[in-house]
Parts: sequence; C-alpha cells; structure tokens
Amino acid sequence: MTLDLRGLNPAPVTPFTTDGEIDFPAIERLGSWLASVEGVKSLTVLGHAGEGTFLTVDEQLSVITAFRDAVEDRIPIVAGITGEGNKVAALEAKRAVDAGASAGLVYPSHGWLRFGYQDGAPQTRYREIWETSGLPLILFQYPDNTKATYDLETQLEIAGQPGVFATKNGVRNMKRWYTEIPALRAAYPELQILSCHDEYLLPTMFDVDGLLVGYGNIAPELLVDLIAAGKARDYEAAHAIHERLLPVTKNVYHRGSHMEGTVALKWGLVHRGILDHATVRPPLLPLADGADAEIAAAFASAGLDKVTVSA
Repeated sequence: MTLDLRGLNPAPVTPFTTDGEIDFPAIERLGSWLASVEGVKSLTVLGHAGEGTFLTVDEQLSVITAFRDAVEDRIPIVAGITGEGNKVAALEAKRAVDAGASAGLVYPSHGWLRFGYQDGAPQTRYREIWETSGLPLILFQYPDNTKATYDLETQLEIAGQPGVFATKNGVRNMKRWYTEIPALRAAYPELQILSCHDEYLLPTMFDVDGLLVGYGNIAPELLVDLIAAGKARDYEAAHAIHERLLPVTKNVYHRGSHMEGTVALKWGLVHRGILDHATVRPPLLPLADGADAEIAAAFASAGLDKVTVSA
C-alpha cells in the first residue's frame, strides 16, 4: 500500500445550507484549509462526524468529489463505507472509487451493534469489499461497549487480509488497548495504527502512528503537535497540549451523547470562521441554548482563533 496516513487524518463534517442542502462552497473552504495544514495526511469523509448515513447515495458521491476537488490532490480522500450487507458495502466502495476516494474506512454492519456478529463474518465483509472495488481499506474497531467490537483474533485476521493497510481503533477500554495494540504491532509491523479516542486522546498518543478523528476539523494545528509529542515520547509536551485543549474537549466531546459532538464540531468551525452556522440534519438536533457561547469561550481559552482561507 502506498497510502501513508501516519499523522493527522481529520474526519470533516458535511456542511449544510440553512435549508438543509449540501453547502459546496463551505466544503471548499473546509477541505482547502485542512489540506493546507502541515501534518494532515488525508480527510475521511462520510463518517459519523460527516453525517454520512444521513445523505442520499448521490449526495454521498458528491461529497467525496467535492472534498477531492477542494484538496486539489494534495492529500487523499478516505470514504466511510457503511452499507449493511457485504454486496451493498462492496458496491458502495466501488462507487466511492469512481467519485475520487483513495481508501475506505469500513464500518461494521449496523445489525452487529445490537445482535453481535458470527465468528468469521467481519472477515468476509472486508474481503468482498476489496475484491469488488480494489479500494485500500482501514479496519475500524468500535468501542468495547458495543457488540460490534472485534475480538483480537478477528482484528488479526482482518489486518492480514489483502487490501487492509491501517486500523482506526476506538475500543475505549484501556485494558484491551494495552493488550491488543502490541499484538497487532507484533503481527503486522507495517499496519498503520490510528487512534480515534476524541474524548481522551492523551493515553493513546504514545502507541500510535497518528489520529483519525473528528476533532481534526477544529484543532488540526494542535493535534499535529500532539502527535509529534507522542512520537517523541515527550509526555510533558503532550500533557501541556492536552491541558490546553481540555476546555474544548469538554465542550465538544464530554456531552450527554457522542452524537452531540457533531453539532459542537460545527459550532467550533463557526468560531474558526470556516462555517457561517451549525446546521445539521435530523435526527441530529441543535444544542441547548447557550452552548454556542460556551464552545466559543472554550476555543478562545485554547487560543484557537479564526483562520484565513484562500479558497
């Protein structure tokens, strides 16, 4: 695999107009800005932060293409692959290739969240997607408190399959993290390991090659520095960045529901001058009155000011 995601990989939001349509000029601003930040290695669109499953098929493809055009081939676009069945997901990945995606982040089948998966089933999902589309794939490890989290044997088998070159790990169970990440490293030294623990990045920063996070939308400059500190094993520097960002983390990700983080991300981008408003699609709802002011104050305390975008 030639894709190198060792660094920061933001998962951008999908901007909407006030009437709920895709805001393509805002995608141009967001994509252009993120691609201009040194240390950003890719953008992952159509994820949870991007409200990807709230879009029609045509809209999903247009978002991939719009972000690809916005980054002007400076960095690759990764597409979230979320379709339920193997064939559905494989055809989704094939369409993503045609729209301009260079890799795919493979979500587990939705039914597994509630009912769990049969041993061996996740492996078939990755295999069929790869064989149908030829799209390089990222293994997505879901939180430990879901039934769609993969045991170590399943992760090792998926990581060893053709087409799989990285893993996005969000297990959110440090007992498992400290067991499973070393095992993946030992079995596949070239596997790129990316954390997605937006709520508490610091404990994972010293074990990974980079981040694949919605957080990358709003604070890419500081997250690039956090990755560098982690790779240098400089805990003091990493902790200082963590403390600087903590008010932002609390106001974006320490909310009642992780899904509220998507709305908060958009308010953060309003504060940074990329978006004009924080419109989301149902079933997402606006945040409580006053949340926008709280988020703006947190950003100000972290020194995350408005940016100038050339697009």
